[in-house]
Amino acid sequence: MNQPTDQFSLSGDVVLCEAYGSGHINDTYRVVTDIGAQYILQRVNTHVFPNVHGLMDNIARVTEYLSARAETARETMHLVPTKDGAQFYIDDKGEAWRVYDFVENSVCLQKIEVPADFYECGLAFGNFQRMMADFPAETLCETIVDFHNTPDRFAKLKRAIAADTQNRAAGVREEIDYALSLEEEVSQLHRMRQSGALPTRVTHNDTKINNILFDRYSKKALCVIDLDTVMPGLAAYDFGDSIRFGAATAAEDELDLTLMRLDLNLLEQYSRGFLKACTSLTQREIETLPLGALTMTLECGVRFLTDYLEGDHYFKIKRENHNLDRCRTQFTLAADIKRQMSKLMQLLAAGVKQ
Repeated sequence: MNQPTDQFSLSGDVVLCEAYGSGHINDTYRVVTDIGAQYILQRVNTHVFPNVHGLMDNIARVTEYLSARAETARETMHLVPTKDGAQFYIDDKGEAWRVYDFVENSVCLQKIEVPADFYECGLAFGNFQRMMADFPAETLCETIVDFHNTPDRFAKLKRAIAADTQNRAAGVREEIDYALSLEEEVSQLHRMRQSGALPTRVTHNDTKINNILFDRYSKKALCVIDLDTVMPGLAAYDFGDSIRFGAATAAEDELDLTLMRLDLNLLEQYSRGFLKACTSLTQREIETLPLGALTMTLECGVRFLTDYLEGDHYFKIKRENHNLDRCRTQFTLAADIKRQMSKLMQLLAAGVKQ
């Protein structure tokens, strides 16, 4: 039977194909040929991304656009076409496969090892925003519809509360009340986008440090990877999700909530990098970045709470009440972000002046 690699325009014959990385959505492999060429082969998770044609069209257009503006080849991913010139290959089982060039001498970090890593993270995602600033974002398809539609997330939460299929709502009244108390505040960004008060940008929508490749030797950020969730959005979404993930002092499912707070030093590191690289933002966009941190954190908590109320069918759980624990850490972090909002604004203002 033909192997997926047989369908792509690779240099040389494949001598090695091994599992690679630690991604949770797609299956990823490193491919090596007899002349030393290396590639990344991925099987796309079509349950998460059913519109493979739209997804791959997004990635092809974005990577081509970035490539035309990059100073070096390592500043963006590069798709390898199939032998008939297609962006991806569908095998006889209906599985979707794609290939990228392997970025030599690169590493992917799973966590921030030193504060400078988070500064580089800010540079990488800020640079992505800047380079894509003139791309017509509205022409990209939504690979996950309503992904950051905050009012829709609250509507789903309210339906879950009303249905209460697991008889859990009574035990989480405090969490429900907290979420609903901030509904209007964290829905502002969506309303501003709908009204045109904020420009729609090409956003990555999964701005974690493990979605950046670093140079193995210099530890400088090279490029942003995992482009499956690239779609139209707001700059504040990408900024906010980075802060939610990277400037938190505890794990997403930490049980001891006293350990969870916002690390202002890490916030400053990321903000300096992001604003240094992303010179395309308007003043109004910059002013909304702190709200982005609050919105993305609370929205994530709302998603965990909704899934808990519905019986834990979306997020994988490893223990009883796992999604509720996740919800509580996010709400604790959101409360600290809200408490320190004036400091966030000051740090961002300082970053703009640099």
